[in-house]
Amino acid sequence: MQTAPTHTDTARFARCIEASRRARWEIERDVLRGRRLALDKKFLPDGLSRAHELEFLSRDEQRFLSQVQGRTYARMFGLVERFINAKVLELTRDHRLGDQVALEALVRFSDEELKHQELFRRIEDLAGEVLPGGQACVAQADDVARLVLSKSTWAVLGLTLHIELFSQQHYRSSIAPDAELSELLKDVFLFHWKEEAQHAVMDELEWRRIDAGLDAAERERGVDDLLALVAALDGILQAQSAADAAYFARHCGRTLSREALAAVERGVLAAYRWQYIGSGIGGRFKDVLFELIDAKQQARVGKALESFPRQVPQAALRA
Repeated sequence: MQTAPTHTDTARFARCIEASRRARWEIERDVLRGRRLALDKKFLPDGLSRAHELEFLSRDEQRFLSQVQGRTYARMFGLVERFINAKVLELTRDHRLGDQVALEALVRFSDEELKHQELFRRIEDLAGEVLPGGQACVAQADDVARLVLSKSTWAVLGLTLHIELFSQQHYRSSIAPDAELSELLKDVFLFHWKEEAQHAVMDELEWRRIDAGLDAAERERGVDDLLALVAALDGILQAQSAADAAYFARHCGRTLSREALAAVERGVLAAYRWQYIGSGIGGRFKDVLFELIDAKQQARVGKALESFPRQVPQAALRA
């Protein structure tokens, strides 16, 4: 049984609506503005790509690796927003004959996620104009969405909050401060961040609402499902990092030694695990998660996630 929003929840949904109205932007008018990507700029900042720590690569090679990773970064957001939007539309059914403020907030959330998917499709087209052909995308959005949506709503909302919190952290701590980053991509993630901020608030509200209606067995299943989703995400990251490292090696302008290629593979995988899992494990996500689960479940989650470091291990980056 689903629980109804409280008066406090309704007030928070109302604030999300006001934030949505203030932040509203359009893709071409406000973000792209007729601009194209240029290969003299990084596509992903050092704080995320860690390409600068592969010291055996030249600066041009490090910049190219950031461009490979930056294209994947945009693709990954386009991919996850497919299942996020599907779940948000599902959640609106719980409010359609009840709290109309919550309903409006979630409908706006869905509309913004559809816009974000279009934005990242546009970035994929622009990247394809300047990067060599053949960079594989190992996971398809609909396939991933079907897998994710087969899990409990509790787990899907946990994963969604994790993603939308780390996307904000990435912008504030790494993207905004990097002066060598593509100005176009910096704007893409600025405008994305402006709307993701209120999405994270609604993720938490809905996660808590769903959690309040669960019994102990259902919550245990939710924990199982959340850990299964993290494992599935890691499987995607392993396959994508291997594909991206191979693509980089084909197009970096020289033949890499076996040792250098192995170091690139380790470095890209370490960076991806940091970007999409490790960087979001702590902070607000952990605070909310640990409020919802018991001590035994907390220990199980901690053990499952301990292999994902809060920092990229430097040993992974040495040839």
